Formats: sequence, C-alpha cells, structure tokens
Amino acid sequence: MSYDVKLGKIMDLCGAIGQNREKIIDRAVRDLQFTVRDSGQEVDIVLDRLMMFREARPILENRVPLGGPGSKVSLMLSYNGSSWLNTAITSIYMTGNRVNVKFSSKGRDVMDLTERMYRPIFGDDVTFHGVGGREFLEKSMRDPEVSAIVVFGSDANILGYEGLCRESGKKLVFEGPGQDPFIVFSDADMDLAMQDLMNAKFWYSGQTCTAPKRIFVQRPVYERFLETFAGKVRRLVVGDPRDPKTDISPVASTLAVERIAAQLRDAREKGAEIIEGGKIEGNLIYPTVVKNATDDMLGMREEVFGPVAFTSPFDTAGEVRARAADHKYGLRAAVFGGPDAAQVAEALKGEDYCHPVPGYSFGKFGTVVLNDTRSRSWRGAFITKAIGGYGYSGWIWETVDGKFRMKQGPKLLSIETSLPA
Repeated sequence: MSYDVKLGKIMDLCGAIGQNREKIIDRAVRDLQFTVRDSGQEVDIVLDRLMMFREARPILENRVPLGGPGSKVSLMLSYNGSSWLNTAITSIYMTGNRVNVKFSSKGRDVMDLTERMYRPIFGDDVTFHGVGGREFLEKSMRDPEVSAIVVFGSDANILGYEGLCRESGKKLVFEGPGQDPFIVFSDADMDLAMQDLMNAKFWYSGQTCTAPKRIFVQRPVYERFLETFAGKVRRLVVGDPRDPKTDISPVASTLAVERIAAQLRDAREKGAEIIEGGKIEGNLIYPTVVKNATDDMLGMREEVFGPVAFTSPFDTAGEVRARAADHKYGLRAAVFGGPDAAQVAEALKGEDYCHPVPGYSFGKFGTVVLNDTRSRSWRGAFITKAIGGYGYSGWIWETVDGKFRMKQGPKLLSIETSLPA
C-alpha cells in the first residue's frame, strides 16, 4: 500500500473524528471523568497532529514493517486520554504494520466508539481487543505474526516481562511515567513560567505523564512565585466534568487517589506546608499546592498523578541540577531563566534519539525545554517529534543478531516498529 493511500485513510480518520467530536467528548467525560474543555482541546490537538503525517512523508515513506509484510504490532494503551490514542495507533500503521489495539478497561466506551470509526476505514488492518492486559501481553509474546509490542503504562507492571521478552525475542517498546522537574530561576520570565505551569500541571486534572511534578523555584523569588501560584490555583473551578466551566474533575484511578492521599500525609509528617487545597472527597482531589517539599518525601519520589503540586526552593544551579537528576524517572524537564538555566537544561538533556545503553540510565531526560511551553514543545509528538525517556520512564528491549539489548531516550513508534525498505 503506497504512502498516499495510507495518508488518504488518515485524512478519512480525521473526518470521522471531526464528525464524532461531541461523542468522543461525551465518552471521555462519562468513562474517565475528564472535563468537557480538556477533552475538546485534546480532539483539536489530535486532528492537528494527524495532519502532520503529510510532513512525516520523508521519515516514513520508505519504511516496511519490522516483521515483514502482513506482520502485526500489539499496542496496549493507558486510560489517560481519549483521542490522543489515535496518534499512537496511526504512527504504527503508517509504516505498513497491522495493529492489535488494547484500550484500558476504564475507557471501554471510548474504545467501542474508536473501533466504529476505524472499521470502515482500516478494515482488519487495525483490530481492537477487550481482553485483560496480562492476557493481551502474553498472547502477543506467543503470536508469531506479532513482531513488536508497544505498551503505555506503569513501569512496575512491565518490568517483570523482561524474561518473557528475552525468551520470545520480541521487541518491546515501553512508554511510562514521569515525575518531571519544573525549574524556575530568579531571572526567568515569571509570566511565561506561571502560564506554562498552570496549563501543563492541571490539564486533565494532573493526569498526564508530562505534567510538572517537582517544582523547583530559586529562593529569592520562591515566596512571591508561590503566592501568585496559590492564588491562581485557588481560582480553579472544581466540580462536574460536564460543566464547561470546570477546570478540575475527579481523578479516574482510585489507586492514584490513594497514593496522593499517602503522599500528602507523608508531606505533612515531614514538615511541608499545604498552602492551598489538600482536600479529597472520593475521587475528587482539590487542586493543591505543597510548600517546602523535600526530596525524601513520597510526593517527590513517586509519580503524582493528579492536581497536586509539590514545590521546593533551591539556591544554586548546581544544587537544582543534582536534585532534578536524582530520580528514577527521566521523561521531561522544563527550565526557565537565563545563563544558569541554559547550563542546567544542557546538563539534563539526553541524546536526540534512543540509543543502546548498558542498563537503566538515570539522571537524563528525553525531552528538555528551555523557556518554552509544553504545548509548543510537544507539538508533533508521535508523528514527527520523538518522545520518551530514561530510567524507568521508558525503554526498548530487543534482540539483535541473537543478542538482547536495551535502548533508552526519545523515539518514534513508527521507526521502532519498522525497517528501511
């Protein structure tokens, strides 16, 4: 199938998504408790990204499936999204792969709607499966038609599959959590930093892997920055996800809620101050700002998957660089400021594309942005922009010439599930 034919199918999918826009939003609200506004914004972002397959032609046109003609890639998706998932599916499809897709059980209605949009366009080239995650993974490992498996989810759930991956010889591409540092120096453009922090932190009520999680602000401006931040957080509207005015809605995962409750208890016990929010009602977590967090607190060591911001002052560039790097997750880092900020950003950045590593590599980040917003820096993700991380934020296991190896760093799913023609 030529690139133009496949591209035509992507344009047909864009049409179907546009026609079903309100249904997609409704299911995201109903299934996952995401707000109407966030879900609508996601649809618009996805349509923009899918159109970028036109720009991706030089990258993808002369690629063939990793396992040869007719081979399959199994794709297991997380719940934190409704329409962005289309970019992962189509990026694998565009290099000639057939795709087995498994949605999270939390998004069953979203999957059903997506399947109804795909069937008339892609036929059996993209199929959807409602089995459990373990069954889907293990079946994919055994299926001779499956050349690679792509998983979005928790590192704790995937680490145990290394032995099976070695045994089967399958390639496994994992995209996992982040506990991303957000660093503000005294000479930063405070309006730009604050705008990005509010937008990136509270989109989907904090349920994104790339949301700022560890917020470091240089001490001379820490109190002033925090006062402004807390004031803006106080004005966020908490409530019914169906109300277009709502900013913060219930968190979809009960496990995530339990972890955040434990993180806040731990922070209080270790001397941090909650200057805004802190209330949890069922799965509704009120937007929260934690002051004077220390690196030993659970909220700084574990992923915070909700609308809770752990903030901490720092003094020097060397200090914040070391603290940001000292973590098991290395997905994305954002740095705001002048010359010192530029040096820190350069020190935290990994390589431009994934590469072989002797083991899990800590202290680097797959994406590092300097004085830029998440919306701009993340444009084209999965299509033209390689994303992914270091440490336990993401990796590739593969067997090459009979030898098992690991790669880490930013990647394109399309490239990692295909070969040059």
